[in-house]
Amino acid sequence: MTHGAPPSFPHRHLLGIEGLTRPEIEGLLDRADAAVDISRQIEKKRVTLRGRTQINLFFEPSTRTQSSFELAGKRLGADVMNMSVASSSVKKGETLIDTAATLNAMRPDIIVVRHQSAGAVHLLARKVDCSVVNAGDGAHEHPTQALLDALTIRRNKGRIEGLQVAICGDVLHSRVARSNIISLQALGARVRVIGPSTLLPAGIERFGVEVFTNMREGLRDCDIVMMLRLQRERMNGSFVPSVKEYFRYYGLDGDKLALAKPDALVMHPGPMNRGVEIASDIADGAQSLIREQVEMGVAVRMAVLEALASHLPNE
Repeated sequence: MTHGAPPSFPHRHLLGIEGLTRPEIEGLLDRADAAVDISRQIEKKRVTLRGRTQINLFFEPSTRTQSSFELAGKRLGADVMNMSVASSSVKKGETLIDTAATLNAMRPDIIVVRHQSAGAVHLLARKVDCSVVNAGDGAHEHPTQALLDALTIRRNKGRIEGLQVAICGDVLHSRVARSNIISLQALGARVRVIGPSTLLPAGIERFGVEVFTNMREGLRDCDIVMMLRLQRERMNGSFVPSVKEYFRYYGLDGDKLALAKPDALVMHPGPMNRGVEIASDIADGAQSLIREQVEMGVAVRMAVLEALASHLPNE
């Protein structure tokens, strides 16, 4: 961990982990560490974004991500607007580019976007004058989730370098998996992916990960076990025989977790499907970091918004 003020963030947007250097990632984590301390104080308000406008534009439903971005913006002093796409002009046929032009005319300073299509956030970023944060685009990337996962690991293990991390489950449809593979490897971790062959992307080996279709083999000697939910909303067709069968082979229970290191820690980006990819006693157990991940989410989003603030006009 670095000491003193973190280095300035050189990018106007945060559209993905891909393209960030290790020092840039570590700089954001250092900022987030400071934000954790702020969030645990009675007086949580800062003035970093006072007078600035933040629009949260979510084309997909979200609880944790949208609420934590809203909380992060407000703690930094921003005026935050949550745009409900379900009741917006998008439902009436307005294109993403038209939406971008409309929002741009309102002169926001930061737009936080979640969209069901990969690449949509990159397109929107080219059409607006403000900073854009990717809050998840299709099965592409979810950079702030990867950052909060890295922060959670670093605070509990003291390091990321040299750790063995297993990412288990529906890797094929997971933007969280993609962003985590990129960030954890950039920070020096060794990454494994575990899942049925139907839920592993073709050519995943090119990312430099170890690939396992047998969960018991894949979990051996792991420091971190990161579970992913079955993303049925992105599935066209049958990828698993049944939920019961899936849990038997790929759900995290006590027997499978015992194959990892004794001090292995369990993570899940949420929302959890208990009894599908994780047993309740493991999700709520002593090795679980799942609640802490939620707290780290607010701190990381504060760090990202603060880092982008240096690129805002008149800053």
